[in-house]
Amino acid sequence: MCGIVGYIGQKNTKEILLSGLKELEYRGYDSAGIAVLQEGSFASYKAVGKLVNLEEKTKEFTTEGFALGIGHTRWATHGKPTELNAHPHLGEKSYVVHNGIIENYAELKKELQTNGVTFLSQTDTEVIVHQFEKNQKTSKNSFEAFAKTIKELHGAYAILLATKAEEETLFFAKHGSPLLIGINSVDEKYFASSDTPLIGHCTSVSYLEDGDYGYVTPKEIALFDKNGVKKEARFSALSQNKLLAQKEGYRFFMEKEIYEQSVVIADTLMGRVSESEIIFDELDALLFEGINEIKLCACGTSYHSAMSASYLFERYAKIKTSIEVASEFRYREPIMTKDTLFVAISQSGETADTLETLKMAKAAGLKTLVICNVDNSSMVRLADASILTRAGIEKGVASTKAFATQITVFWMLALYTAKLRDSLNKEQIASHIATLREVPSHVKVSDEMHERIKRLSKRYLHGHGFFFIGRDIFYPLALEGALKLKEISYLHAEGYPAGEMKHGPIALADPELFTIALLPKHLHYEKAKSNVEELSARDSTICAISQLPFEKADDFIEISPCEHYMLEFFEMMVALQLLSLEISIRLGNDVDMPRNLAKSVTVE
Repeated sequence: MCGIVGYIGQKNTKEILLSGLKELEYRGYDSAGIAVLQEGSFASYKAVGKLVNLEEKTKEFTTEGFALGIGHTRWATHGKPTELNAHPHLGEKSYVVHNGIIENYAELKKELQTNGVTFLSQTDTEVIVHQFEKNQKTSKNSFEAFAKTIKELHGAYAILLATKAEEETLFFAKHGSPLLIGINSVDEKYFASSDTPLIGHCTSVSYLEDGDYGYVTPKEIALFDKNGVKKEARFSALSQNKLLAQKEGYRFFMEKEIYEQSVVIADTLMGRVSESEIIFDELDALLFEGINEIKLCACGTSYHSAMSASYLFERYAKIKTSIEVASEFRYREPIMTKDTLFVAISQSGETADTLETLKMAKAAGLKTLVICNVDNSSMVRLADASILTRAGIEKGVASTKAFATQITVFWMLALYTAKLRDSLNKEQIASHIATLREVPSHVKVSDEMHERIKRLSKRYLHGHGFFFIGRDIFYPLALEGALKLKEISYLHAEGYPAGEMKHGPIALADPELFTIALLPKHLHYEKAKSNVEELSARDSTICAISQLPFEKADDFIEISPCEHYMLEFFEMMVALQLLSLEISIRLGNDVDMPRNLAKSVTVE
């Protein structure tokens, strides 16, 4: 999740930008940069890695008197973490910073290159500044050029742009990525991706709405809606609690990250789904040439996403798929054949066991692919190819949005592979894509669902354990639900295939055993329902999650009506995350930092 800061005023612009970027460190980043316009000249500095590297580069740089500046922390989505790819990006006389993804950047870039524009970076962002400067040549003024540029961009963005043509003006636009304007009692204007960098500088903030764009000067805020109609900026008082600001009003980072899943899944899909095909610019179809098997290898939550993926690959791509626990795979002398695509999954790209299995696959001559959230991580550098999940940083140790984006990537990858293997036709793929586009709306947390789960969670604070049960792809979801509860509540929980209850586990059934039953309407509903009835008959306390009412449930969490089992999967995922969260909160645990656990396991 990239971060943006901006400032226009008389104070020490450099220090305001650097301190603002420090306050955005919690969002994650791999490079950072600033650009300052003062007395008609730009000064720009970029650095890879920690902000201390940027501070070192700017040590001799000073700002005095009036200046305007923009700053950015980058979480790579297009192009590796390098200084050239770091923001701000330069045109001939303008600089831009941008959060989000420009979906049509490739076509814009091609047209600009045809007209003689030279690009320095691999990023989608650089097209913005060049497109703006192209439009300047045919516009009455810079604002008209900026407005025209915004209309030509497709995708998600929060943009700040400065140009020598308007030395006291900072241009901004927001669609799909957060952007705030901050003010105080003097003629200064501040911008940021969240409240945190503005605390201590501003008394009031305005949260821009999608489609908003405009410009600020020391004396003026000109704000326009998506239709180009001028509007008044609505300001509210700014909280002065920095930790609360980082959490954006949520009680825990995990809760915030559950609520963020709609946005990050939209980012995961961005630029990768057209009306009729899946587009992975980062992949070459040759990666799949001669491949007759896919082997998925991971640990923990990533292993559960790999299990889920195995159902999708075999069902849609009709390719043999196996899954491996990385810590076991390393030591069992596995047979690896060169017609196998080896896929490693890791949020961090540094998980020790998974990294070692990737090295084994490379040594055996297998083609390798990494599904990861962190560009330039050890696994991404080692593998033949990688797909970034674009989840942004997770502060909560218990993974939520990383799992959600991994599943989204795997669904897309299964369809991509299905097209290569001709196992789905164009109409079928187009139907899946239409359903994929619905996912962000189905993972939005409704107040009604959250309140329902908060109320019923008080039932589940005792007893001798939990069964999470599901069939088919809902079995790995049951495993993930059980893992979430174990991680943050410290209660015993197990995930099982629903059909396996009668093969032993049902012996534990009694009123003090809680069963969390996943009952999707569109996949094996009657069979799963029958398994739950067996547990109910033996007095297990049942909490059913479904879009169909289940009369034998002691508690029922209703998901919204939908016509595909994968949409049910994502809604149930959110319900399970919220249930674990609320149980843990009632037990008084530290949700974000559960005992004995680390976010990234970099040792055996």
